[in-house]
Amino acid sequence: MTTPGLVIVMTTEYLKDPAAITAASFAIIEREAALGDLPARMRPVAARMIHTCGIILLVDHLAWSQGAAEKGSAALAAGAPVLTDVSMVAAGITPARLPADNKVICALGEPDVAELAKAAGTTRTAAALDHWAPHMDGAVVAVGNAPTALFRLLEMIRAGAPRPALVVATPPGFVGAAESKDALIANDLGLPYIAVIGRMGGSALAAAAVNAMAKEGL
Repeated sequence: MTTPGLVIVMTTEYLKDPAAITAASFAIIEREAALGDLPARMRPVAARMIHTCGIILLVDHLAWSQGAAEKGSAALAAGAPVLTDVSMVAAGITPARLPADNKVICALGEPDVAELAKAAGTTRTAAALDHWAPHMDGAVVAVGNAPTALFRLLEMIRAGAPRPALVVATPPGFVGAAESKDALIANDLGLPYIAVIGRMGGSALAAAAVNAMAKEGL
């Protein structure tokens, strides 16, 4: 609330150059986050995710399988599509960073998704995965919002669906979010993953991870 008659004078000096802002931001992240404890290729992934949310301690909430970032980068370089659970993840992926004009696919808007969800007694995000089957083999999957989509993905793969090259999992929330990511981390399918453990997460973090793997470096 502003007090009537109060005049606010802006006196703070601030950076305006985009490149300088980005460089300064990543310099702070490098200085404050324990990135040195991570495998070399996970460091830019973690840094970009931290840059997205502004939480240095996010690094303590990351989990990954051996060689996960390398597998994601290799898949993207080879032209693999990116499959997302929601349009917010798709919108956060920067096309200019994608190395092979990779397709970014979100099936949530397909016309039959609501009917599929009703018939299956599940969420639309989970039902939309039925449209992923033709694209899943070797894909990079980014589940940023819906725990039900992540659970459904594991069910599909266990039932014999094509295997993606990597699953990025960052769904946030209080019902099923931590559990779905725990299920991915504990999977016995040999499925590579990068995940934000616990309740923390969000679509922007999934997109940031993909962006980092799409282009080498920060």
